[in-house]
Formats: sequence, structure tokens, C-alpha cells
Amino acid sequence: MENMIEFKNLTKNYAKGKANAVDKLNMEVRRGEVFGFIGPNGAGKTTTIKMLMGILKPTEGDILIDGTSIITDPIAAKAKIGYVPDGHDLYERLTGIEYLNFLADIYHVSQDERKAHIEKYLKYFELEEAANSQIRSYSRGMKQKITVIGSLLHQPQLWVLDEPMVGLDPRASHLLKEEIHAHCQKGNTVFFSTHVLDVAEKMCDRIGIINKGKLIAEGTLDELRSGEKGASLEQLFLELTDDEGVETHA
Repeated sequence: MENMIEFKNLTKNYAKGKANAVDKLNMEVRRGEVFGFIGPNGAGKTTTIKMLMGILKPTEGDILIDGTSIITDPIAAKAKIGYVPDGHDLYERLTGIEYLNFLADIYHVSQDERKAHIEKYLKYFELEEAANSQIRSYSRGMKQKITVIGSLLHQPQLWVLDEPMVGLDPRASHLLKEEIHAHCQKGNTVFFSTHVLDVAEKMCDRIGIINKGKLIAEGTLDELRSGEKGASLEQLFLELTDDEGVETHA
């Protein structure tokens, strides 16, 4: 199966002489799969995702997105990605509809296509009534929903989600899970980070576990079990990351 993401010797060091936040990460994410990226607090998940998005520059290494380098051709690489960050850095004085049209402009989404997608997702995530209100009036869950909708307007080949369930009520979480599966069924790829291990266990085709900046395990749940019949992802995670001194920042 063709790869959608290739992490090549990816390294990030914030302070010379100290341990790398991400240390020589080599990992492949395949086209059409849901890939879960998990690890303890401070393991390097968010740092990895910010390098994937071109927000942080790697100290060493590269990331290829559908064969395009995020370092040497960042605009072309980013055009293939939809991103839901861990947090809501939104233009809060815009209304929801203004924000969505702004993103559609950035990604060069045609008028007909944006109208169809905006109407579809506002209805799907039950934000139709709030669309003409300023985002600063939204609840946390509503802000998460408008971020999700904005990330889908250009129907990205790669959908990157950092803790996407945070702030969502059970119904909205269910809708998001359905949309993740629907997105992959079209041949697209979903790469998401989560602390909710039962969600990762149920949804992911493959999983990568990072600890102290290093990839310590990668594969399907059955491959990760490697003989531990019936072991849950939580049990495997605790065994694989059972050490001391994990930092508390990502």
C-alpha cells in the first residue's frame, strides 16, 4: 500500500545538550488508513504533529506527505492536509460562516464546492443556528466543531487530528468518529493523537507508540500484542511505557 506520510529520521531538539523532544523518528502511515499516534504526556506527540504541519522546523530529518517534503515544498504539502489542533486558535471576532469562507479561500475551494460542504457539515455537526454568531460566543465544544468543519472543506488527502474528542459531547464524538471512517473509505488518510485509548483501540487500523521522543512500537493491535492474547491497548501501553522520568510537557 502506498504511503501517505513518511517520517524520515525526524529529530527535534529545543536545547542543545538535553534529550531530543523527538529522536530519529522513522515511521510510515499508509494511504486509506486510520493511524493512531499515542504516548504519555511529554512523549513528543504534539511536537511531531507540529513538525508534520510545518509549524516547527525539525532539527534533522524530513517528512514527506504523499511524496512532497514539508520542508522543501511546504505550500504544496500543506495543501494536502486538514488540521484540527489541540486547542482553539480561532479568529473569534469572525462569525462561524465568515471563518469557514476564509478557510475555503485559503484552500481555493470553489463557490459551489464550499457551499455544498459548508451546508453539509454545519447540518451534520448541528451548528446551523450558530453559524452567523461570532465564534467568541461559542462553547468549547462548538469551537471544536467549527475547527473540524474548517479542516474538511477542501476534502484533504490527509486529515490530522490532535486530541480531537476534547470538548465534544458524546453525540458529537460519535459523529466525528463516523466522519473519520467515512473520510478513509474515500481513500484518504487520518492521523490522530489521543489519550483516549479505547477510542484508538476501536478505530485505528495501525498504532504508533512514542515515549521520550522515540518510537517504541508500531503496528496493528494484534502485532502489538505479539503473543499476549486478548491484551487491551491500555495494558500494552502501560507495559511499553512503564518507566520513570517522563516529562510533563508535549
